[in-house]
Amino acid sequence: MNTAHLTIDPAFCVGPVDRRLFGSFVEHMGRCVYTGIYEPDHPSADEEGFRRDVLELVRELGVSVVRYPGGNFVSGYNWEDGIGPREDRPTRLELAWHSLETNEFGLNEFVSWARRARLETMLAVNLGTRGLDAARNLIEYCNHPKGTYWSDLRIAHGFKEPHDIKLWCLGNEMDGTWQIGHKTADEYGRVAAETAKAMRLVDPAIELVACGSSSRAMPTFGAWEATVLEHTYDYVDYISLHAYYERVDDDLDSFLASAVDMDTFIEGVAATCDHIGAKKRSAKKLRLSFDEWNVWYMTDYHNREPHDWIPSPRLIEDTFNVSDAVVVGSLLISLLRHADRVEVACQAQLANVIGPIRTEPSGPAWRQTIFYPFATVARYARGEVLRVEPRSSRYETKKYGDVPIVDAVATLDRDTGELVLFAVNRDTNKPLTLTASLRSLPAYTVHKFTVLTGEFATANTEVDPTRVRMTDSSAASVADGSLTAKLPPLSWNVLRLRPAAAMTDTH
Repeated sequence: MNTAHLTIDPAFCVGPVDRRLFGSFVEHMGRCVYTGIYEPDHPSADEEGFRRDVLELVRELGVSVVRYPGGNFVSGYNWEDGIGPREDRPTRLELAWHSLETNEFGLNEFVSWARRARLETMLAVNLGTRGLDAARNLIEYCNHPKGTYWSDLRIAHGFKEPHDIKLWCLGNEMDGTWQIGHKTADEYGRVAAETAKAMRLVDPAIELVACGSSSRAMPTFGAWEATVLEHTYDYVDYISLHAYYERVDDDLDSFLASAVDMDTFIEGVAATCDHIGAKKRSAKKLRLSFDEWNVWYMTDYHNREPHDWIPSPRLIEDTFNVSDAVVVGSLLISLLRHADRVEVACQAQLANVIGPIRTEPSGPAWRQTIFYPFATVARYARGEVLRVEPRSSRYETKKYGDVPIVDAVATLDRDTGELVLFAVNRDTNKPLTLTASLRSLPAYTVHKFTVLTGEFATANTEVDPTRVRMTDSSAASVADGSLTAKLPPLSWNVLRLRPAAAMTDTH
């Protein structure tokens, strides 16, 4: 039997749980928008064409903020194409994903959808084919009350009140040679700084995200961040991180340890930010926006058959299994573990395109396996993140060397007293006995223990949409100030503990 031990102490606080950690991403890519969140002819569509079945799942998922409209898409996007009467909107060649964009769904539709989903909007500006002028016009259209050309145009389009969007991305993945309008670090840093200054002149209350590296594997990683921040440090609030993980060559052991890479990525970028801050003798502590992350089988995408120029083709509609869900759970643990620096995070993407939600045109919507770790963390992680430093059995991986079998983090809501432990067991064959010292806490008891587990390749499908889900477990208890729980092989685990005095409340 594998074992793990950790200590949960309210003094070991990492930082507050920022609700923006539970963000998502909607891009005009594949079927994320069209037949994903928007399908006017669907039986569940509301008067604006939004799928009600998807809206219900988005609310259940617990998403807090959504990044839009890209992604690679934004680097060739004219935002003006997606406003005004639909019959006047142009159809364009969409170069990033080799498709046709009808512009039936645009900025105002997205804002309306986000409000119905009760989400904050995170908007990206095009610094690929466009730049400062388009960005300042866009923010005037969105945020200025009235009395100017762009604000009055918004009012004429039916939106009297400003959209009041406060969180903005200064372009997307500009370090990537695949990006339309790709730039060197100096080129991007200068245009991002000047765009940031102009946007703040329109609305000083906004928050801005500079583009970091597209991945830790980029040859310019580190040097890119340092150069970009030399230009932008004084004008932005965040720098972005993007990372996708996949099982390669059937190396399941390394795949399950993907959060080791995410930890290293976050800590490296934070160190670079602090280095530039120190050089500038700045009192500001730059924060991180991990605004693209997920499991993505890129090898399958690159080996796909090419498609002709068509609207909303099926792209990267990966079907996720139990192992993918366990990895997503461990990535969420990594994000929480770095809550002192990571304040925004967006799982990419929301629907169909490597999404936790899958749909069929005119058909059903269902939860993928990765839906459940995200939904449980978004629902139960409250208050403060506690550092737990588990000591566990370990195993060897080809990619990351020697890694722990268990990964875990805890959150404590000091208002209610609820303590939640999130943990993964990476061992595909053996259960694990986890013990946790609660000696610095009042008497606690287990309120609920839920688990996602199963054979690694098991997935949810249109035919069997609930095959993988969270189930209750009775294999956890508290005695003499110590929690003991049995974690099944290859599992995502959520242990909710409450002060013993509060256990009369069974909700």
